[in-house]
Amino acid sequence: MSAEPVALSPDRPLAAEGPWRTAGPQQPSSAGHEAPAHAHTPLWVLVAVGILSSAALAAVCWMSGHVHADAALRTVARFLHVAALVVGLGAVLAVDWFAVLWLLGRRRLADVLNTASALQVPIWLGLAGLMATGLFLHPDPASRLTQIKLGLVLVITLNGLYAHRLGQHLDHYRDQRVPRGLLIQSGLAATISQLGWWGASFIGFLNSHS
Repeated sequence: MSAEPVALSPDRPLAAEGPWRTAGPQQPSSAGHEAPAHAHTPLWVLVAVGILSSAALAAVCWMSGHVHADAALRTVARFLHVAALVVGLGAVLAVDWFAVLWLLGRRRLADVLNTASALQVPIWLGLAGLMATGLFLHPDPASRLTQIKLGLVLVITLNGLYAHRLGQHLDHYRDQRVPRGLLIQSGLAATISQLGWWGASFIGFLNSHS
């Protein structure tokens, strides 16, 4: 989860006219317009975060059966749960919208990468908020829907770390053609992210009315 990858396939530097336009004369980028490349997060750090995130989700599942919140606390937790969903899913949608605009030739590859980098924090805060507030909503671990939702949250988390790794690789191709393999991986990660977020949201809606 950067939290969100970009499905990109530029055929010309910075994709000034979109990825599907015929390549023309290259134009130099404006001085100071591009953000400097960020230092890469070591792979072992991403693996460690993935393990800790999985352990945290398991801990939340276990603790939820031992935490008995009163009606007032559950109401507050439910509101914060929805707020975390708005923050996280909203940030993910913003990144994907910029990617669509890039594909239409209305944004550049650098714009999408910069947006994805800037929105990493709200995406991860939204995901963390969903996990923390879910602790007080007394989910039923025996419910099939709850199990699917927990699985989706885990998939979103691990996919976000994978997307972060992909974003670092994409950063090398701001003024170059993106390799097809990297493009496919980015599109797949973006699809998994959307399905995971919307799937967890829909299940949460069903659980709230059951």
